[in-house]
Amino acid sequence: MANRFAALICALILSGGAQAQTSDLVSKTALRVCADPANYPMSDNEGTGFENQLADLIASKLDVPVQYTWYPMATGFIRNSLRANRCDVVMGYAQGHELVLNTNHYYTSAYTLVVPTDGALADVNTLSDPALQDKVIGIIAGSPPATHMARNGLLPKAKAYNLVVDRRHESPAIDMLDDLAAGKNDAAILWGPIAGPLVKQGYPGLQVTPLTREELPPRLFFRITMGVRQGEKVWQRKLNSLIRRNQAEINVLLDEAGVPLLNDMGTEPLDLSK
Repeated sequence: MANRFAALICALILSGGAQAQTSDLVSKTALRVCADPANYPMSDNEGTGFENQLADLIASKLDVPVQYTWYPMATGFIRNSLRANRCDVVMGYAQGHELVLNTNHYYTSAYTLVVPTDGALADVNTLSDPALQDKVIGIIAGSPPATHMARNGLLPKAKAYNLVVDRRHESPAIDMLDDLAAGKNDAAILWGPIAGPLVKQGYPGLQVTPLTREELPPRLFFRITMGVRQGEKVWQRKLNSLIRRNQAEINVLLDEAGVPLLNDMGTEPLDLSK
């Protein structure tokens, strides 16, 4: 999600008056979650995504039920859910975007290269690898890895899939993996928290490799937080405390879902034994 809204709005809602106005908007009787109803494996209206499971975990620690406001994860998502006071938290939001007030991050992941496990590309871990030349690689149009593909001359034969879609009607990530499994493409590049769970659950012949060795921008790893309304510092601190005290349980939940977990700098797999 890109930075799109005026600094004036942020200044107003970060003011002392705005904080006083928003502090009482957080429900005390339910964990009110803003979520996409068709964004599996992250969230869906059947509650099977890993962000649904995370919401259940946080709600259990608060001793309240989960209550959803559903809205497609596209333009207007924050405006029509969180900022409209219809809900109080987005379970997964990239650190650093001004549309929300970020909690501390609770995991770090990266874009990944997905290839057949027994294929010629199984050992590839960087987009500069010569083995990728002249290969048909699926890519979500406009996503950060496209810049790296262009730098390495991989775009001429790339197959682009739509970035902004209504997931109730179109699933570009699943289409990409289906094409790869069918041999129509040689590889796919996907955001790890999408690729990992989908491959784990439905594509036993594919493997997922986090792209942790790309040295030039744009970066391909992101720290993921929970997002709350600007100005709601008390609620942010409460969620920060819950994340800190339950980080080990959160890690297990994400790992079991298949999310590739990295250290804070996005350079190597997270050591879950610590």
